[in-house]
Amino acid sequence: MKVSVALMKYYSDEQQWRLPVGELVAKIGEQLGAVEETIELGPKYNGIAIVEITEVKKHPNADKLNVYQMFNGKDHVQVVSGDTALRVGDKVAWIAPGQTVPSTFGTDAPVVMEARPLRGEMSNGMFGSGKELGLNDDHHHVAVLDTDAPAGTLLADAYDLNDTIIDIENKMFTHRPDGFGNLGVAREISGIQGLPFVSPDWYAEDITVPQANNPQPILTVTNDIPELVPRYMAVVLGDITIAPSPLWLQSILMRLGIRPINNIVDITNYYMVLTGQPLHAFDFDKVAVDGKAHITVRKPKASETLTLLDGKTITSGKNDMLICNQAGPIALGGVMGGKNTEISNETKCIILEVATFDMYTIRRTSMAHGIFTDAVTRYSKGQSPRQTASVLAKVIAELTQAGAHQISDVTDVYKPQARTPITVTSEFINVRLGSDLSAEAIATMLNNVEIAVETHGDELLVTSPFWRTDLEIPEDIVEEAGRLRGYNALPHTLPHRSTKAVSLPPMDVLKNRLRNVLAAAGANELQNYSFVPAKLLQTVGQNPDLAYAIRNALSPELQHYRLSLTPSLLEKVHPNSKAGYTTLALFELNKIHIKTDMDCDGLPREYQTLAFVFAAQKPQPGAAYYQAKHYLEHILKTLNAPYKIVPAINESPFEIGRQIFAPFEPKRSGYVLIGDADEFGGFIGEYHTAARKGLKLPDYSAGFEIDLERLLQHQRQTTYLPLLKFPATMQDVTLKVNAEVRYADVAELAASGLGADERLRVTVAPLDIYMSDSDASHKHITLRITLQHSERTLTTDDTNDLLDDMVRHIAASIPADRV
Repeated sequence: MKVSVALMKYYSDEQQWRLPVGELVAKIGEQLGAVEETIELGPKYNGIAIVEITEVKKHPNADKLNVYQMFNGKDHVQVVSGDTALRVGDKVAWIAPGQTVPSTFGTDAPVVMEARPLRGEMSNGMFGSGKELGLNDDHHHVAVLDTDAPAGTLLADAYDLNDTIIDIENKMFTHRPDGFGNLGVAREISGIQGLPFVSPDWYAEDITVPQANNPQPILTVTNDIPELVPRYMAVVLGDITIAPSPLWLQSILMRLGIRPINNIVDITNYYMVLTGQPLHAFDFDKVAVDGKAHITVRKPKASETLTLLDGKTITSGKNDMLICNQAGPIALGGVMGGKNTEISNETKCIILEVATFDMYTIRRTSMAHGIFTDAVTRYSKGQSPRQTASVLAKVIAELTQAGAHQISDVTDVYKPQARTPITVTSEFINVRLGSDLSAEAIATMLNNVEIAVETHGDELLVTSPFWRTDLEIPEDIVEEAGRLRGYNALPHTLPHRSTKAVSLPPMDVLKNRLRNVLAAAGANELQNYSFVPAKLLQTVGQNPDLAYAIRNALSPELQHYRLSLTPSLLEKVHPNSKAGYTTLALFELNKIHIKTDMDCDGLPREYQTLAFVFAAQKPQPGAAYYQAKHYLEHILKTLNAPYKIVPAINESPFEIGRQIFAPFEPKRSGYVLIGDADEFGGFIGEYHTAARKGLKLPDYSAGFEIDLERLLQHQRQTTYLPLLKFPATMQDVTLKVNAEVRYADVAELAASGLGADERLRVTVAPLDIYMSDSDASHKHITLRITLQHSERTLTTDDTNDLLDDMVRHIAASIPADRV
C-alpha cells in the first residue's frame, strides 16, 4: 500500500509531520505496519525549473524540429525540441545541462543533459515530456504545465514533487480497510504521535447526497443479492467532456502506482486512493436501452461471458457478482468494468457507481479469474458501506464544479445496520496490556483517531467510526489502545504468575481415575479416530443421516462423526482375535455428537462417554452380560456412585439414546441408572445378531456405554473402611424361585436382608443360575454371602441365624425356597 506524504499533509495538521522522515518511518513500522520501501522523490527533480516559451522558430536544417527561446526567470535560453506544437506563453519543465532526466534517476543508465548542437542549432538541455518527468505516461509530447507559477519556479515546488512515498506492507492492513486510503493512514500517523486528527468536512457519515434540480427517471437499480452487496449507489451525470486530468492529479496517481487515463477515471481513482473506497463510471449511452438504464446486481446465469476493460473475456462463475443492464453483464462487481460500457472520448453522459461488495466473494472471484486490481485489493479487505455516501457526494461535487450536471437523483439500495457501542473498562485494558492507563488517557488516544468515547468513571463506551469495520469486542479496544500508545512503552517484565500447578478440570480427573481403575482390572484402553465409515454405523443399526459428515474427508473410512463409541471398539475385536488374543477387555473415553441436538449457542452438543467391550472366543463362567456387569459395577463402586441396572426397553426419549442403544440386543440388555433419583446414565448388554455377524464378533461378547457427565455429577467421596481384625465367614446359599424372577432382584433383597446391623460388613456375589430341563417354571440362584463383624468373630449359629433371616426377608417379597 503506497501512501504519499504530500497528499497526507494536505488533509492533516502540519504538526504531525514535524518528525524527520526516518524517525516517522520507524514509528510507522513499530505502531502501524511494516514499511517495505521509502522513496524520496525530491532528488529526482533537483534544479528542474518551470520556464516560459518566448519565441518559436522553425529549425533551419530540420523540418521536424523547432528552435525555442524560453525565459527561466533570469535569462533567455535556447532549446531545440522535436515537439513542434509548443506556442509562445506555454510553460514547460526545463531539464538543464548537468541535470538528470527524472525518469532515469537512480537507474543503471541515468540520462544526464548537456548543451550540444542539434543539426547546427545549440540546444541547452531539453523540455521534459510527461513520462520523462514522471507526471504521466505521455512520451510523445512535451508536457505543457497547467500552473500559474512564474518562470523560474522549481517544478517540484509547483507540483508537490518534494514528496516521500512510503510503501507499507499490505498484510498489515488485512482487517483495516481504512488503511488502504491515504486519509486513513494520515489519521493513524497522527494517532501514533499522540496528535488529534480531523477528517475533512465532506468525509462524514451523515453527509447529504445531492439530488438533481430536475431529476429525470432514467436510472433504476435492483439488487438481487443484498447479502453480498449490502449497499449500491448510482447516479447519472451529463455534460461530460472527456479530457486529460490536471497534471497535479496525474502526478499523484503516478506516484501511487496508478496510470492516469482521463479526467473521469482519474477523479474516481484519486478518491479511491484517498479514502480506500473504489468507484466506477459507466458510459450511460452504452448502458441505457431506449434512453433508460436499469442496473441489476445479481449472481451469474449459466455460461454468461463478459469482456473486461483489459480485453480479457471471462466466463462468469458461481461465486461472481455481476452488474448487468437489460441486455446482460456490464461489469464484474467489485473487480473490473466491462469493455462494452467503457468511458471513451465520445462519452457525454456517465453513470457513477459506488458500492460495497462481500470481501470473501471478491477474493474467490479474483482468484478464480486471476484478476488483481486496485479495487480488488480494497474490496477484499471489507470496505464499510457507511462511507459510500460521503465519497459519492464529494465526486459529484467535483464533477459538477468542472462543468457536469446531475441528471438523476442518487439511487441508494441500502438497509442500514444498527451499531452497538462497545463497553470496556480501563482495568480490563490495563490487565491485558500490563499498563496503568486511566480511562481519560485511553479516551484521548482513541479520540485522536476519531473513535468516539464516553467515559463514566472507569468505564468507557466506545462507538466505532463509520470507516472502521474491525472494532466489535472489548479486546479490539485493548489492541487499539496498545498500538496507539506503542507496544514498546509496555512493561518489559513478565506478569507475576503463581507456579502452583493448575488443577485439572473435574472431567479430566474422572477420566484419569477411570483409566487407572479399568487398567488395574485388566482392561486395555484404545484411542480410535473420531470419524467412522457409514457402513460401520449401518452394521450396528445406527442411522448415518444423523451423524455429521465430513465434506472433504481424507478417506471414505473417515467420513462421519461417531454417534457412539461402541462401534469403534467392536470393529477392533475381530482383528485382535485373529492376532491371537482370545479374551479382550477394551475401553475408550471420548466425545460423541448427533445432528439433532444443539446447545444454547446453536452449536452441536458434545457427549462425554465411556464405552467398554468384553469378548472371549471361549465361554466364561456365566453369561457374557455378567462379565460386562462385573466391570461396570467395579467402576461404580470405586466411585461410590449410587446405581441401578434395570431391564431395557427398545426405545428412548432422546435420539442420541436410541443411537447409543442400537448395537445392543434389547432382550439381553439393561439401562444403567445413576444417582439417588435413578437418572438415566447409559446402557449395558450383549450385542444383537446383525452386529455380531457383521463385525465377526464371538458369541460371548457384551459391553456397556455410560454418560460421564452423569457419573461426574453423582460420584461421591469414598468412605474410608478400616481393615477388620476379625475373620470373615463365607457361605453359599441357593434359592429356588420362579423362572421369571430376576437375579438382580434376589441379590438386592439379600443385601437389604443382611444390612440392618452397621457393625456387619456384607458382600453378596453371584455364583450360579441353574434351570433344570424337567422344571421350566423354576430356576436355582446361588449367592455367595461373605459376612464379617467389626467387634467379634461370628459363630456358626450367628451365621445361620443371619442367613435364615435373609431367606425369610426374600420370601416375604417373592416366592423363594432355600435348597
